[in-house]
Amino acid sequence: MNAAPRIVAIALLLVATGSQAARPTSIVFQTHAETADGKPYSQYTVKCNDGRTVPLTAWDGHRKWCVGKAGGGSCEKQQISAAKMACMDA
Repeated sequence: MNAAPRIVAIALLLVATGSQAARPTSIVFQTHAETADGKPYSQYTVKCNDGRTVPLTAWDGHRKWCVGKAGGGSCEKQQISAAKMACMDA
């Protein structure tokens, strides 16, 4: 019983599964806004290749990017990282 073909088949399956994950196709600016206490932020919409649109907010002079409108979701330091995360979330 040779394990090498099984390992190769499993590796190919995992790569194929990973390539099917939703990815951002565009990031569109929506508006600038402020919180009730005067903290400025910007709102964007991420369009994913699976047809979904997900809100994204930029905080601290575009140094912090968060999934969602309120900024309470998952955050990243880079816009593209946050957009990828937004499209991968179910």
